[in-house]
Amino acid sequence: MGFIGTAYGRVLLAALLLLATASVWAHAPGLSSLDVLVNPDRLDVKVTFALQDIEAFSPMDSDLDAEVTDGEREAAKPAIARLLAGQLRISLDGADIAPAGPGLVEFDGQNNARAEFHYPVAAKQQLSVQSGLLMQLPEGHQQYLTVRDASGKALAEKMLTRQDDRLGLSLGDPASGEARASASALFNTFSDFFKLGIEHIVTGYDHLLFLLALLVVTHSFWPAVKIITFFTLAHSLTLALAGLNLVELPSSFVEPFIAATIIYVGIENLIRGEHPKGRHWLTFGFGLIHGFGFAGVLKEMDISSGDTGILLPLLSFNLGIESGQIAVASLVLPLIWWLNNNVRIADRFLRGCSIAVSLMGCYWLVERTVF
Repeated sequence: MGFIGTAYGRVLLAALLLLATASVWAHAPGLSSLDVLVNPDRLDVKVTFALQDIEAFSPMDSDLDAEVTDGEREAAKPAIARLLAGQLRISLDGADIAPAGPGLVEFDGQNNARAEFHYPVAAKQQLSVQSGLLMQLPEGHQQYLTVRDASGKALAEKMLTRQDDRLGLSLGDPASGEARASASALFNTFSDFFKLGIEHIVTGYDHLLFLLALLVVTHSFWPAVKIITFFTLAHSLTLALAGLNLVELPSSFVEPFIAATIIYVGIENLIRGEHPKGRHWLTFGFGLIHGFGFAGVLKEMDISSGDTGILLPLLSFNLGIESGQIAVASLVLPLIWWLNNNVRIADRFLRGCSIAVSLMGCYWLVERTVF
């Protein structure tokens, strides 16, 4: 039993080390959206990308001083429009069509670039949309494509990837307008965002580290369940409010604050020890901020269209987050409990863990405020 326990302890400590040395922004950046509106005389196309994805192909820092000014951003708009238009292939009835103008590019408060293009059309039976830029973006980048008619009714929705970057749709088929209402289309949308939620929590190292810092003081099942439940309620609430555009906080505030919550919990573990009072209320309060962090993913993708609007993606994305969170907790909690109930190493484990968590939180805080 001693050998097994020692092996488990090493596994957990190795996992903590990986988290503590992960030099990432703590969110997978590979998300974007593509919205096509089919009007009687034109196609309106809107493309939304995170600025960090665009800058790799269309640099904005023209004077190379490591700082992008408002003037440099403004000057970069025509190049961004040409880049996106060149990588977007729109075909009608087998013939490629070009946009009527250079395209309009705008930036928002969520560090996104949005480009709008207008394509004049005549006969339109078969529509094909291909996002060629996915081949140049990092592996794993996903782009949510929505095709709607002039009334806003969704004709088709699909999550594009590097391996599958094209959607074909028959506009002349009356049944195509009902495609989104079919059970299979609903399931595909639910499945896409459910998987996206799982991926986000599994690669969201800051959220995982925060949850670990909260759970590292637990010794048994029910205290851990209480913490996880309060965290779930809190971030689900603000995820819904932000996703429905009822409450909005800028990412420049949310991301550093998330890092600060990690630092605080780590320090509290060091000061108050194994049984800090009111941990569930602390979890709820800080969980509200983490919910805005989760909502940033849907904001990046500009998900706001379709018959179900934001509701189905929001629900399935949140369920994916909860499923991933429960899966991670079920793996690490038995190891945490074994270490905490081992009198010889419990104190060293808690202190070592809390110091590592606080240091990682400090790293993210500096990265998100200074750099």
